[in-house]
Amino acid sequence: MSTHNIATREEWLKARLQLLKKEKEHMRQGDKLTEERLALPWVRIEKEYTFETDKGPKTLAELFAGRSQLLVYHFMFDFGFRVNEDNPGCTGCSFVADHFDGALQHLNGHDITLVAESIAPLEPLRAYARRMGWNFPWISSLGSDFKYDFGAAFTEKQQKEGADYNFRRVEQPEPQREGMSAFALKDGMVYHTYSTYDRGVEQIMSTLRMLDMAPQGRKNESWRRHDEYENGGASSCCQ
Repeated sequence: MSTHNIATREEWLKARLQLLKKEKEHMRQGDKLTEERLALPWVRIEKEYTFETDKGPKTLAELFAGRSQLLVYHFMFDFGFRVNEDNPGCTGCSFVADHFDGALQHLNGHDITLVAESIAPLEPLRAYARRMGWNFPWISSLGSDFKYDFGAAFTEKQQKEGADYNFRRVEQPEPQREGMSAFALKDGMVYHTYSTYDRGVEQIMSTLRMLDMAPQGRKNESWRRHDEYENGGASSCCQ
């Protein structure tokens, strides 16, 4: 552990109270941002999308599973892009997905369905989920424009000529990127309500908040899949 300033309890308390004031301001600002996020206009989805699921083909509306809200995580999976048979699931997306199972009951109880989608056949997704011990719904968007239309995958032409990612121009985007999109179902119609990408997905990861409270904070270079910490880890398919 690196050297750090050492103080008396009184000096620490003074500094902590100063920080607390800033933390409260930050939280209030976050509350206002949440209000603005919820106030965003909705966009009606006119295009038909079909996904492969464990229960057969499903439309976007059917993914809601009887609920009125849907969160879709755009999971980067190394199928048809690079050869990475041992670790096809993105390291970062795997870290994000580790937070899903514990949240499912709470989300479902609040009328929200959560699924992950990837451009890959179901069987490799199932195999990777078994390895990771995950139970959340994971669907295949292979053969669909869904991931491309919602800004988390890019055609060969876009990879050469540029495209928008995270609402800004990227000259040579990677084949896939991470993200989360939100949808509402009202009167039988599906609406796109929100999407976030890149560091925006940190909102999902409570582990990062705990790391931020630890003495040394985050060590972004040390992310691994949760079954790799003892054996030294492996390189990410996203790098």
